[in-house]
Amino acid sequence: MVTRLVQFALSQRLLVLLLALLLLGVGFYSMQRLPIDAFPDISPTQVKVIIKVPGMTPVEVESRITFPIEVELLGIPRQALLRSIAKYGLTDITIDFEEGTDVYWARQQVAERLASVWDKLPEGVSGGLAPLSTPLGDMFMFTVEGEGYSLTERRKLLDWVIRPALRTVPGVADVNALGGFVQAWQVLPRPAEMASSGVSLAQIRDALRENNRNDGAGRFEVGTDVVLVRLDGRFIGPGDIEETRIALGQGDSVRLGDIAEVRNDALVRYGSVSQNGTGEAVQGLVIGLRGANSSDVIAGVKQKLQDIAASLPPGIEISPFYDRSELVGRSIGMVSKVLLEAIVLVLIILILFLGEPRSALVVACILPLAAMATFVGMSLLDMSANLMSLGGLAIAIGILVDAAVVVVENIMAQLSATSSGHQLPRLHRIFRAVTEVAVPMVSGIVIIIIVFLPLLSLQGLEGKLFRPVAITIVLALSASLLLSLTVIPVIASFVIGNATHTEPWLPRRIAQFYQPWLERALARPSRVYYLAGVLALVAVLGFWQVGKTFMPTMDEGDLIVQLEKHPAISLEESTRIDLLVEKHMLETVPEIERIVGRTGSDELGMDPMGLNETDLFLVLAPPDEWGVDDKDALIEKIRRQLSMLAGISYGFTQPIEMRVSEMLTGSRGDVAVKIFGPEIGEINRLAAAVADTLGTIPGSEDVFASLNEGVQYVVVEPRRALANAMGLSMDETADIL
Repeated sequence: MVTRLVQFALSQRLLVLLLALLLLGVGFYSMQRLPIDAFPDISPTQVKVIIKVPGMTPVEVESRITFPIEVELLGIPRQALLRSIAKYGLTDITIDFEEGTDVYWARQQVAERLASVWDKLPEGVSGGLAPLSTPLGDMFMFTVEGEGYSLTERRKLLDWVIRPALRTVPGVADVNALGGFVQAWQVLPRPAEMASSGVSLAQIRDALRENNRNDGAGRFEVGTDVVLVRLDGRFIGPGDIEETRIALGQGDSVRLGDIAEVRNDALVRYGSVSQNGTGEAVQGLVIGLRGANSSDVIAGVKQKLQDIAASLPPGIEISPFYDRSELVGRSIGMVSKVLLEAIVLVLIILILFLGEPRSALVVACILPLAAMATFVGMSLLDMSANLMSLGGLAIAIGILVDAAVVVVENIMAQLSATSSGHQLPRLHRIFRAVTEVAVPMVSGIVIIIIVFLPLLSLQGLEGKLFRPVAITIVLALSASLLLSLTVIPVIASFVIGNATHTEPWLPRRIAQFYQPWLERALARPSRVYYLAGVLALVAVLGFWQVGKTFMPTMDEGDLIVQLEKHPAISLEESTRIDLLVEKHMLETVPEIERIVGRTGSDELGMDPMGLNETDLFLVLAPPDEWGVDDKDALIEKIRRQLSMLAGISYGFTQPIEMRVSEMLTGSRGDVAVKIFGPEIGEINRLAAAVADTLGTIPGSEDVFASLNEGVQYVVVEPRRALANAMGLSMDETADIL
């Protein structure tokens, strides 16, 4: 089969060259169309359920919301993991499915189970399935800036102008709004006036609901025309609410403004955003759709922001502080640089060892052809261009020329022999040269491919991380083998003449140095065996002394400092502490250009943090402007400054690193220890003891236990007999409270 393939290529040389040019064109097109990201998508098939219950304590959320939903979700086919987090006012439930499960099918299964339990949940519950994204979906973050505009006005612009526009960008799953104040009209009943008038809370609610309505009311005919009737009864302002009348019976009524205060205020907040120690801010977070090309998504977001800039009020600016495309650009640029350097190095080595520029040029043709063929294969397999997949191509660069070197070297030898008096046709000599080395050449490449095949059997996180490396190497080597048997002989037939084939200068010098050592080794083989055994033993001992990790930490450019305060802290006090920390860090660490802090829960509930938890996004200056040697030294410098501040625990991470840790363990650390039990006090005691022990391990830093106690409660225990005598149900009692 190999012989026929070589024979066909040499007999149809023009067709082979045209196919090679076509491969270059299709490969370049495929390369341009490949999704580009900094990191392969290692997230499992995951569905998140986010339920909001305003005002409900974590204990009640766990017992009345989380537990019934978890019980209902148990038993879904192909379910691999079910975990949840209950916070004040919300719960976040995560369901992981087996590898290969269709995410839309998984979401449908969860939605059906959720619908069956919805009517069993308390009133006022809202939420459902989270947007179709992944834990690595945070792609673009920005703040809405505007001198003279209040937080309420900026939040309104984000909610009603910027967010709807960005949600139309292809590949955007949702846009999260954080910080600021959501405008609302608040009706604050005055209990004394209510009691004297005999008005209940239920009557106030009914009056507000019944008097705030726009609706159609039918039609009537006027001559030959039809007139549609529309009721415009929505509240226009606080005055309309105050003038609402509440019936008291026997024709009497009371004005709502006489028994309650109506004011323009904001919804209860579960989080805030601070910036640079100067005050609060309004933040938008673009979440990418699962499987979307992050570079295209971010480009579309930036274009949309430019399009709507003219429609924004004067002085309003969009100020990005996290852009995934910058990391993608740095990562792909780094890999591209490595690829280019590898190609140049291979060319230099080819010229030095082959000694003939034309033969080196022929061998070098394998590099772009094999690379373009690899991109075509990646496109057909729906792979993305990232650190791992392009890294595999960089690893294979040096191996790609092996088969071509063997073919070209033997062709030169045959053509040299032809020029010495042999009368066989030139193409026949090239055919003989290729077929002579075809079997050992194919065997060698296949053996290398087989070495990488076990990586394709990896499952789960390991498979998603390392399979792209193996796939690109296998694609590149397979392409190089096929091209070495077809295209390379054809190019050689046009480029290489009937020159004499002599040993180049560099191989001759190396042989002169190597030959004496080879003769000594063959004369005393026992010494070689002993030396090899010692080296093997040293290698084994050295392996056990080398540090080991699943994968090296990728420098994402920016840093995140995670702060944790006392669990009973209020949102206002937590924000005040964040501002102090930000101001102190900017004053003492000049390498930090900007800080944006996010406290508490976000709008969608994708990141359910307590009021005592804060993520500080540190935007760093370019490394050449740092006063320290590297990033580790910078982190240590920041750690020293944070240690001077009392009342906070802190840890360091990066945007993608944080999300990967949350995806794997449900927490934000490299190593997480979870303790289960019925007594929260005992759990917290054991957690503190474990944290103290882990802090003594060499190499551990920023060890702290998440605090689950310290929140202050006022527990009201109703006297049921007295409540029954007064006709008060538990629902009414809760409403009154």
